[in-house]
Amino acid sequence: MTNTIELFYWPTPNGWKITIALEEFGLPYNVNLINIGAGDQFEPSFLKIAPNNRMPAIIDPEGPDGKEISIFESGAILQYLGRKHNRFIGNNEREQVEVEQWLMWQMGGVGPMAGQAHHFLKYAPTMDPPQNLPYPKIRYKNEVSRLYGVLDRRLADRDYVAGDYSIADMAIWPWASLWEGQEQDIASFPNMAKWLDRVGSREAVIAGRAVAADLRSNIQNDKKAQKILFKQK
Repeated sequence: MTNTIELFYWPTPNGWKITIALEEFGLPYNVNLINIGAGDQFEPSFLKIAPNNRMPAIIDPEGPDGKEISIFESGAILQYLGRKHNRFIGNNEREQVEVEQWLMWQMGGVGPMAGQAHHFLKYAPTMDPPQNLPYPKIRYKNEVSRLYGVLDRRLADRDYVAGDYSIADMAIWPWASLWEGQEQDIASFPNMAKWLDRVGSREAVIAGRAVAADLRSNIQNDKKAQKILFKQK
């Protein structure tokens, strides 16, 4: 029987990537909540697992050679799980390259740009003092729009971004599902909209998104969390 994976998690898009993946792979896992609004990510015990003080992270008691391994960075976790269980990563090298390049596209593009869009559109204007800055709001909103245009064109003739459903879809969907907070016009991306519904209707995606959903807070109204997350003095 597969041993339980220890998941270090908070209900954010990056956290959802891994709960969705664990549900898709059908792996048992135990949730260790890392309340990023309270500063849990800076605790020494967590930094031993995730030195970049970011969640998610996992500890797999059945790592390489049967020895325990800890992994941080959501993309690395997805690749590890895919390789270990030989699922959702493509059936040959050509397909694997397709999956990997779209996973990297998310890690280097959609995640960081959508994250900045959320920050400047939603959070910065509510800070003390308010940081209502037109230039970064326009810049990141437009860059997210450009990226979703890339995604929409990619999905014009396929159901999933890299052929069959894969870890690339698991990585992109959590961020893309928050398009409203990024002030995007979903009508401009009809193929993406269908894909969001297609992926979002999967049982594992629904279950993964629901993990600790009640703890997802409104940072706009939480000044203490803002100071911790945004390094305010």
